[in-house]
Amino acid sequence: MAIALGVVVAVGLYQAQVKGLIPNINGLPKPEILQTRTIVSEENAVTSAVEKTSSSVVAIGATQRVFSQSSTIGTGFVVSDKGIIVTNKHVVSEPDIHYTVVTRDGKKFDIKKIYRDPILDLAVVQVDGDNMKPLEFGDSSKLKVGQTVIAIGNALGKFTNTVTTGVVSGLGRRVVAGDLFSGSAESLDDLIQTDAAINPGNSGGPLLNSAGQVIGMNVATTEGAQNIGFAVPINSVKKIADEFIKTGSVSRPFLGISYRFISKDVAIMNEVPQGAYIQDVVSDSSAEQAGIKVGDIITKVDGQTVDSETKISQTITGKKIGDKLNMTVWNDGKERSITATLQELPNQ
Repeated sequence: MAIALGVVVAVGLYQAQVKGLIPNINGLPKPEILQTRTIVSEENAVTSAVEKTSSSVVAIGATQRVFSQSSTIGTGFVVSDKGIIVTNKHVVSEPDIHYTVVTRDGKKFDIKKIYRDPILDLAVVQVDGDNMKPLEFGDSSKLKVGQTVIAIGNALGKFTNTVTTGVVSGLGRRVVAGDLFSGSAESLDDLIQTDAAINPGNSGGPLLNSAGQVIGMNVATTEGAQNIGFAVPINSVKKIADEFIKTGSVSRPFLGISYRFISKDVAIMNEVPQGAYIQDVVSDSSAEQAGIKVGDIITKVDGQTVDSETKISQTITGKKIGDKLNMTVWNDGKERSITATLQELPNQ
């Protein structure tokens, strides 16, 4: 009887402790309670971030002048209370289409002004909206692989303010990104890779951290693959958006080349130097005026070896319009030195 009584008392004490009726004897929470608290904390972070930011995420609509039929083709987010919004260039790339912004509460605004940046697939647009709440920028240079991210956008152009979550899967990625609606494609460098679901129509929407700060602009997904999406780091977007907010326009240096990076291994196999193999030269650009031709390989810029896909773009980003760019160029076994004067990036 004593043993049976002891078992009953022990079971009763355990159940009472689990239910919180008496304190834990060891003074430590049970593993089940810890796990529940962790899940609730993560859910609260996501819901708080969404509540904080979703009113600043907008739909980008397009009306073809011939058919006068409007449809949602992308997403954007507010960066200034002056009615300034950022999205992808490929979302608003057509000059003969009338673009509009629709807020979460159904207000519709005509887009009055567009700046298009093909290098980042970025567009900054302006509407006559008042009291728009800008999103808070985070610092994309401090991102870590594995940290939680949240994407908000208009999935497939139908499902407004769709929220998906995931993690940072990789950093510094390079992809050739296309868009279902426009049929365009851009080669983009230094992207954030995420497994948060990004679909056509999400283009231009914010990628947030768990504090509700924007750390990227969603730009592309990979056709035929699951859980692979990409975003432009917000630090690259912020510099351009800030200039547009302050001056109403953006000026960036421009060389005028399209190239494919030749890695060391590929260079050895093909008996050519490592560098940037020129695939196209923009007519009347700085590159053409300096004498760069298709088939050339740029091996050095300003004395630095072209040892990565982003070396040339990073060097140009640090310069101003009118600055000189010194290059070493190889072709057919011969090297030559070339100096180009950087022009202003045309607003496409």
